[in-house]
Amino acid sequence: MNAFLEPARSEIANTSPSRRGALVTRLMQDGATPDGGELSDLIRRVADDQDRHAYARLYSYFAPRVTSFLRKSGLPANAAEEIAQEVMLVVWRKASYFDPEKAGVATWIFTIARNLRIDHSRRSRVATAAEATPVDNEEVAPSGEVLLLVAEREASVRAALGSLSEEQAAIVRLSFFSDKAHSEIAQELSLPLGTVKSRVRLALGRLRTLLEGQS
Repeated sequence: MNAFLEPARSEIANTSPSRRGALVTRLMQDGATPDGGELSDLIRRVADDQDRHAYARLYSYFAPRVTSFLRKSGLPANAAEEIAQEVMLVVWRKASYFDPEKAGVATWIFTIARNLRIDHSRRSRVATAAEATPVDNEEVAPSGEVLLLVAEREASVRAALGSLSEEQAAIVRLSFFSDKAHSEIAQELSLPLGTVKSRVRLALGRLRTLLEGQS
């Protein structure tokens, strides 16, 4: 745990629940409910001097309120407490960002809490979606019947290729058996792309006729 939280955060968060109320009361003894001016002054002292006592007062006042806000928003207790502590950590680190001309201290802190809650909810949705997505790592082996049909079909295609002109057969072999793109075939055979596409189209028509005649 970061050293700056001692004695502020650790003194409060690590105190047993039975004693925490008394500790909070002691820390807040200068004023149980600080007004806006006092809160702004506390933030300024944290920003300018890293005043731990000022931070302890802010922590004791806002941490339970932020936790309650997060609980009411639907978060479970443990998540609400963790995010509330993260909120107060941001308050310590970013106190210099607070501008009293733009918002009050409470508004600023609860905006931080709201943004962190949204981030938490977004991460939870992503994690849930990832867990719900089925991962199929097993490859289903084809049956013997399927393999036989594929082999017979491939043999028929290769036999039909013998009936094509050498130019058409070469293009079909490159396109389907070597799985090459038309542009790659054109470059390999030093042919215009349009010629390759035309020959593939004619060859496929011829193959279809031959294969249908074997059915």
